[in-house]
Amino acid sequence: METSLSTSGNLPGKTRIRAPMALSGQDFKLLKVFKAVVEAGGFSAAQNELNVGLAAISKQISDLEIRIGMRLCSRGREGFSLTDEGQMVYQASIELFNSVESFRDRISCAQNELIGDLSIGVIDNTLFDKNSLLISALKSITDEAPRVRIRLSVSQLDEVERGVVEGRFVAGIVPVYQKREEFDYFDMYQEQSNLYCGAGHELFDQSDEDVDIGNLRDFNFINHRYAIHSAKREFFDAEKVSTSAMQVEAVAILILTGRFIGFLPCQYAAQLVKDGRLRAIRPDAVSLQTPFSLILRHNTPRSPLIKAFADAMKIDLKRAP
Repeated sequence: METSLSTSGNLPGKTRIRAPMALSGQDFKLLKVFKAVVEAGGFSAAQNELNVGLAAISKQISDLEIRIGMRLCSRGREGFSLTDEGQMVYQASIELFNSVESFRDRISCAQNELIGDLSIGVIDNTLFDKNSLLISALKSITDEAPRVRIRLSVSQLDEVERGVVEGRFVAGIVPVYQKREEFDYFDMYQEQSNLYCGAGHELFDQSDEDVDIGNLRDFNFINHRYAIHSAKREFFDAEKVSTSAMQVEAVAILILTGRFIGFLPCQYAAQLVKDGRLRAIRPDAVSLQTPFSLILRHNTPRSPLIKAFADAMKIDLKRAP
């Protein structure tokens, strides 16, 4: 049984807590482990990222707690959680490593060479989007700057946005439903979504001429929860919708049951349509356009690495967001 880390070492009492006067190489290593554990959501989940065993991670976190004199986290039956001190140390570690990256950027700029970490958050299920230049941009960065370490994460919209705010991602590629003041937005392209039903649904074999748009409200609709399109309300009654999903793939799975209708990106649904498992419902009249943007944290310096990535994505950072 997992136990709380509060007993993992002989932590000093509050009256004896002293922050280290200087950070050693070992302190940096321990803080990197702690940061990885927090971002993975726990000790077990961090094993693959750190490529070390659970016992080693536990000892390193214990060593960090003893080193700085604070209890940082707990794990047990209720799962992994941060203490208030742990949250503070985590935020401070993000700032610390961002400062290190800024130092590397300045040195690499002086040496006319790109080095450092390029951490990017991308929304899920955009792999087949032919409008996206992400793959070609990453290829270009890899070829032209082999010392750059690419860190690519595919997540839900709120996780990508949170990662950019916290500094875990230097950039995000997301659909934009409403703009937030924490970010600068750089337009990339428009993604089209159509309304679909699956084989077995009563609309599946009807011709477009026989489908009355006004009757779409009578069918079970899947609400894609983070896709906040006001135009969707023209086709369904929000108060009657009882089925929802967070990811594009989850929406597709529910549509494929033949019991629901819902919106999917055309590029994602194309193969399923080709296979005869989905059909678009009145694509001539029922569709949504979603802008995709590169997001950067507002009012933060644009490093040479970010500028190189933006150039590869054909995005002009000088353009006013």
